[in-house]
Amino acid sequence: MPQTWMITGANRGIGLALTMELLRRGDHVVAAARDPWGGALAEVAGGQAGTLTPLELDVTSDKSVAAAKQALDGRPIDVLVNNAGVYGPRDRQSALDMDFNAWREVFEVNVYAPLRVAQAFLPNVEAGTGRKIVTISSRMGSIGSNPSGAIAYRSSKAAVNMVMVGFGNAVRGSEVAVLLFHPGWVRTDMGGGGADIPPAESAAGLIATIDASGMRETNSFRNWKGDEIPW
Repeated sequence: MPQTWMITGANRGIGLALTMELLRRGDHVVAAARDPWGGALAEVAGGQAGTLTPLELDVTSDKSVAAAKQALDGRPIDVLVNNAGVYGPRDRQSALDMDFNAWREVFEVNVYAPLRVAQAFLPNVEAGTGRKIVTISSRMGSIGSNPSGAIAYRSSKAAVNMVMVGFGNAVRGSEVAVLLFHPGWVRTDMGGGGADIPPAESAAGLIATIDASGMRETNSFRNWKGDEIPW
């Protein structure tokens, strides 16, 4: 039976790949982005009337999230995917030289926004049958297996892991599974052309692993294949 997935940052990279794979298999997708009617997402939407719902959403804006929440009021969501994210500056995010304004912006998107979105759309997820909230994290947020460098990005992913585990504990009684994933090193604008895997491979693996996950896996930190990652 088709499910309804909501994906933030659905207009490019992993978010777009997830959207395309889900539509291909017959699911419904609420594709959320600051501009959900432009670029590649617009081309996808042109042939997916009825199964793709573009949703204007700036995950850093309380006003935008409230408007999106109102637009989806009463609509069940089986799986909510917090995918929107930024890397931050390619330079000046080391332990010895940090662009602090950029660091704040990275936290706004990568840490504050996933909780803002999860809180807003929790009633929709509770009304669905899937009852899963997913956050795309990164193995770079693993404190146990990381060197120095990329401090802004790494710290944001470590922080969102902590935030979403706390959220998972808060909603455990409602039987909503909260899941954290490293999507792989993916050939996107963020990952670069030299990354290991194409977006379609990451998306297919993530979807299969999410499909197979439930309350037993809540608060887990795994890669797109389902392998555990140390915190």
